[in-house]
Amino acid sequence: MKVTIHDVAARAAVSIKTVSRVMNNEPSVKQATIDKVHAAMRELNYQPNAAARNLASTKSYSIGYLYDNPNAYYVIDMQRGLLDACRKNGYELLIHPTNAKSPGIVQEVIDLVQHARLAGLVLTPPFSEMAEIAEALTSIGVDFVRIISGSTPSPKLTNCVLVDDFTAAFKITNHLLELGHTEIAFLCGDEEHSSSGERLAGFKAALNKRGLNANPKFILPGSYSFESGVKGANQLLAMPHKPTAIFACNDEIAAGALFGARLQHIEIPQQLSIVGFENSPFSRQTWPPLTTAHQPNPTIAQRAAELLFKHTRTGSHVTAEDQPVFIPELLVRESSGQVQA
Repeated sequence: MKVTIHDVAARAAVSIKTVSRVMNNEPSVKQATIDKVHAAMRELNYQPNAAARNLASTKSYSIGYLYDNPNAYYVIDMQRGLLDACRKNGYELLIHPTNAKSPGIVQEVIDLVQHARLAGLVLTPPFSEMAEIAEALTSIGVDFVRIISGSTPSPKLTNCVLVDDFTAAFKITNHLLELGHTEIAFLCGDEEHSSSGERLAGFKAALNKRGLNANPKFILPGSYSFESGVKGANQLLAMPHKPTAIFACNDEIAAGALFGARLQHIEIPQQLSIVGFENSPFSRQTWPPLTTAHQPNPTIAQRAAELLFKHTRTGSHVTAEDQPVFIPELLVRESSGQVQA
């Protein structure tokens, strides 16, 4: 027979209401009681049914993940982190891919939340950077947490998880400069993503600190895709004056640039260094493996979900001082090397 909340209550020698309070992570429950209920749940192998809880209660135990991102690895990592947090907290996760540029996107988000009875949403770029989405969710009283590119917590942005793309890009560029590269190209991602601008700003800041200016001909617009990297590399290698290194805005672009360079029989890194960003599987599937910045997307997503649960339970906002900031870490691999004379 299926184990029920009544069985858990009997095993823990507490009321059904107490078990429910423990499952909902209500702050007023004593730690000794929490431990006793959790022990009973483990002994009975009890699995809370979030769907049933939603039907039986006015409170929702489902959250949504809204995304529009061409990078499948990024999306999978985010889903993994969110699912881990949901399972630990007794929530279900609704995953909703959509088009951020759709003219009816705001109403689509509102309809999604209301029809699915979601407790809240985790927003990643570009949705996390769209003021109209935040305003719409606030107007209907729906909780949300945004994962955004930024280095400094701000009182104007509550309930955010920040990814410090600027500092990470500065470190990557500085790595290339220390290898003797001064002719460095930059392949941009989609301009509507703040991460593209932050990474470009970090790139320029590192150059400026060395008294160098970015060559405008070496900064090419693009998108977060393999094809964009191939196209960018072909443009750069067709120039009379070629760069000695390429900083791609993410690993998928970098992998495309490396592929394009190898088709032209360019040796990596002997003739051209190429670096990426994020430490996605693309960075490890190329040859040589890519120097990159490790961005812990599952951990970032898990932290975002935990902030959302905290807000939905207590109604308290995360202050600027408490906003988590993740700085992707430099990972040096074989795709970057000393500039050749």
